[in-house]
Amino acid sequence: MIPEWIQAGLWGLLSGGALLIGAAIGYFVEVPQRLIASIMAFGSGVLFSALSFELMDEAYKTGGFDATAVGFLGGAIVYTTVNYYLSKRGAQHRKRSGKQQFSEEDNKGSGLAIAVGALLDGIPESIVIGLSLLGGKGVSVVAVVAVFLSNIPEGLSSAAGMKNAGRSVGYVIGIWAGIALISGLAALLGYTLFQDYSNDVIAATTAVAAGAILAMLVDTMIPEAFDETHEFAGLITVVGFLLAFVLSKMQG
Repeated sequence: MIPEWIQAGLWGLLSGGALLIGAAIGYFVEVPQRLIASIMAFGSGVLFSALSFELMDEAYKTGGFDATAVGFLGGAIVYTTVNYYLSKRGAQHRKRSGKQQFSEEDNKGSGLAIAVGALLDGIPESIVIGLSLLGGKGVSVVAVVAVFLSNIPEGLSSAAGMKNAGRSVGYVIGIWAGIALISGLAALLGYTLFQDYSNDVIAATTAVAAGAILAMLVDTMIPEAFDETHEFAGLITVVGFLLAFVLSKMQG
């Protein structure tokens, strides 16, 4: 039997590894921007559903409305503040697959800002996976599937944009490989650091991740999805939402 703390790290690594898969596809395969945007819309729908029926619902059941509300707003505020800072340094288009991203020549330091921004986007999702193992209930399959399915278009779109901005294959693959490893570590820490805390703290932390994920969706994923597939973005997002909803009910 694998210890739960190792399981947490492995589940986080699995879901984070989807970023690397997407990045490799985005860098080495000429994927049409319209298709990338469609996949991004689908991934957004999956995450919308997961944060609604998995994260927020679980946080409410664990710690009640007060801890959930404070954590949810806090997560959104922290994410938005850091994202605003990084955007001013060249990371505002880090999820865009076209030619919107800055090159290092256009904006010195934008490469580091993009890397930190990508890390900012991935950590909350991974922590939630670790938290889902608390209480001996086993990992939330819906959370893992949702993060995995959303990470593929994230890595794909961002890597395509990085390539268009003239960044090297070593830089792009190195960034996403590093973030995949950190995702595993974040899931491990989500399990080990919070197992002795009260239900209110666990609920608030889960809600913090949900707030950060929702802010990330609206700030970075939805613009890419809508820009290229605005006629069908809503429908594709609904399909992703429905898939995650069905998975959550099947697990429940």
